[in-house]
Amino acid sequence: MLASLIPALTPRDPTRIPRADFEGVGPVTAPFWFPANRAKWLRGRPIDEDKHMSRVCELTGKGPMVGNNVSHANNKTKRRFLPNLTEVTLGSDTLDRRFKLRISNAALRSVDHRGGLDAFLAKAKDAELSPKALKIKKEIAKAQAAQA
Repeated sequence: MLASLIPALTPRDPTRIPRADFEGVGPVTAPFWFPANRAKWLRGRPIDEDKHMSRVCELTGKGPMVGNNVSHANNKTKRRFLPNLTEVTLGSDTLDRRFKLRISNAALRSVDHRGGLDAFLAKAKDAELSPKALKIKKEIAKAQAAQA
């Protein structure tokens, strides 16, 4: 009796995939990590760059490096050297706004040395910047062009 009810309870969906272990029961809806369902699930959702937490500096592009732990007996085991990242709030003089960025401490010193966020982004290469920092750089350039 239960076997006859299950196909009636499952919704008609083109992404349903019949599984061999439930041959007599009927098709079972595929989980979301199957390609057909995942594409359907992701469709229309914006990809937010702020949500992922990669260990990469947003201003310099500095990321993890790979090396060896070397013991006293000279045994070598793989390890990762992670950048010293901190979440800081930097202010833009041109835009009169503050931006929260995840940058390395070396980048923070470079920003201070160059004279602030505006001056740092003006000299920075676009390939090294994160999408968020690139957007800030374009906003600053646009505001400076409007002032001039």
